[in-house]
Amino acid sequence: MRESRLPRVRASELVGRGWLNTGGRSLTLADLRGKIVVLDFWTFCCINCLHVLDELRELEEQHRDVLVIVGVHSPKFVHEADPVALAAAVERYEVHHPVLDDPELVTWSAYTARAWPTLVVVDPEGYVVAQMAGEGHRRNVEILVGELIAEHEAKGTLHRGDGPYVPPAPREGTLRFPAKAVVLPDGHLLVADAGHHSLAELEADGETLVRRIGSGERGLVDGGPDEARFSEPNGLCLVPDELRARLGYDVLVADTVNHALRGVRLDDGSVTTVAGTGEQYMVGAADNFLGLEPWDEPDEESAYEPAIGTPGDASAAFVSTLTTGTTGGTSAPPTFLPGPRRQKLSSPWDVAWSQPLGAFVVAMAGNHSLWAFDDEQGSIELLGGTMNEGLLDGPLHEAWFAQPSGLAAAADDRIWLADSETSALRWVDPVERTVHTVVGEGLFDFGHRDGPAQDARLQHPLGVAVLPDGSVVVADTYNGAVRRYADGEVTTLATDLAEPSGIVVLDGGSTLLVVESAAHRLTRIALPATLVGRLLDSGSHRTQRPVTELSPGEVRLDVVFTPAAGQKYDDRYGPSTRLQVSSTPPGLLLEGAGDDVPLDRVLRLDPAVPEGVLHVTAHAASCDADPAIEYPACHLNAQDWGVPVRLVEGAPATLTLPLHG
Repeated sequence: MRESRLPRVRASELVGRGWLNTGGRSLTLADLRGKIVVLDFWTFCCINCLHVLDELRELEEQHRDVLVIVGVHSPKFVHEADPVALAAAVERYEVHHPVLDDPELVTWSAYTARAWPTLVVVDPEGYVVAQMAGEGHRRNVEILVGELIAEHEAKGTLHRGDGPYVPPAPREGTLRFPAKAVVLPDGHLLVADAGHHSLAELEADGETLVRRIGSGERGLVDGGPDEARFSEPNGLCLVPDELRARLGYDVLVADTVNHALRGVRLDDGSVTTVAGTGEQYMVGAADNFLGLEPWDEPDEESAYEPAIGTPGDASAAFVSTLTTGTTGGTSAPPTFLPGPRRQKLSSPWDVAWSQPLGAFVVAMAGNHSLWAFDDEQGSIELLGGTMNEGLLDGPLHEAWFAQPSGLAAAADDRIWLADSETSALRWVDPVERTVHTVVGEGLFDFGHRDGPAQDARLQHPLGVAVLPDGSVVVADTYNGAVRRYADGEVTTLATDLAEPSGIVVLDGGSTLLVVESAAHRLTRIALPATLVGRLLDSGSHRTQRPVTELSPGEVRLDVVFTPAAGQKYDDRYGPSTRLQVSSTPPGLLLEGAGDDVPLDRVLRLDPAVPEGVLHVTAHAASCDADPAIEYPACHLNAQDWGVPVRLVEGAPATLTLPLHG
């Protein structure tokens, strides 16, 4: 492994279709001279990009007089290239900085970005000083910004004052980007009003406000309906009747940006945090499990839960990092943790009750996994997923998910799942502990195509529900449609909806209540008695990004790892890295696919396969560099890349990808 050092180069100009949050003004790098600029390459479907927005909020406010964050929106899905959809997303996620609309990925290409998200730091003189992919870089950026402030203030090249951000006019209305809804026992509707950071209880008409639970201010505060705070709540699930008195709440809420599950008691509107600490679970971090130090032994009389989740076995050091938060496996036994309120979570997006499990299933979008929450027993544990992003069926402990965002329990005990980033409809057998895909191909294939399920395409679905006949309806969010899966075929029931994100089945299955998130409303759709949908084919798509040309035959893949400031490689007990490589189509890779320890590898690409996508996942552990620290904090740095490649004679025979701490 080696560190990457960026040469001193001028930042490329910011080129795109237009700007948001600037009052109609176009910006150039010259306009930003004298400021520290952080370019945030993002796309609004991507949970990791949304995490970075949250990571940067405090830093942005703290240094608003010298720091300008510029969001460069480089879309993955066709829908994300719609300027109206982008403007809605900027409002939805409370982006308080200028955003460049880059639908053709011109600026993305100029900065050689290869992954969402990517951060590029530009100094006040217009030079690139750092580039880092993935999330979790807040501390590193904070340190770098502090150093640049000191350096350029001393040089006289730092200009303090207002930046170019111009806030848009606030939106009025009962609902603002609602996410999901449920029918309450009295017939009222409870809506996760994500844009208002609260829950809205409505009359059965879906319009008349009865009360609001939550103050409307972003935050994590328990208490009564006027003082409680949420942060972009999404999923809602009624607690089974027999559990409500014992648990003390009636509705379980996936409070997404708070990384928490909240319990709501309907009689007085009180809110209690029942799982999560308010901090994000970061894969491999030492403090994902709070309450005991990693080297503490549990008391025999305490009801501690063992740490869970060990994706893969590439090396003993790597496995130890995941299970204990340290590397090497000799300095600490597995962590034990006292209950779900001390367990960090990662962007829970939906919740559903599973009778066979006797627990709530949680779609943990932030780390591509499913969890099981049993509040009676005081436990929350990993149910499925290795925390790698992708589409892989089979046993739950080996499966790959990609931002699971919608759940629905069926009468046959299946849990249906909208797996958004793979545009997939999947189902989980909670008894056999397996997952199966009925629609979807992978991270880069999507569209609006009906017909046989194996050929059908969705586009970033966020919601799912089960009809009385056992068929499944999907909120096909980025297609603006409601789709139905039955007997191996997909049809379209409704179109021209504004980002539908949730579905409630009403009137014995004759009516669907659709949460139209981008229209800020609930919409009723009457279903025909025969439930015959339309067969539509608007085509299938693959994510379009600049293609990397590589030489056919032997190619060297080199993942360059740069530890964060104050960190060093942690190879005290052997290698603590991992590299996984695969391709679409699989035949592109004649040699080099699979899972191994080193962060470099020789690949052999088939000249008979002219183009495809290389899928690369890299992990590297780093620890505090100060030898005086007895128990150094250790971190697992991870990044996924999907690199479109084209084989061209005479093209480079090396592919270099940066992995930053």
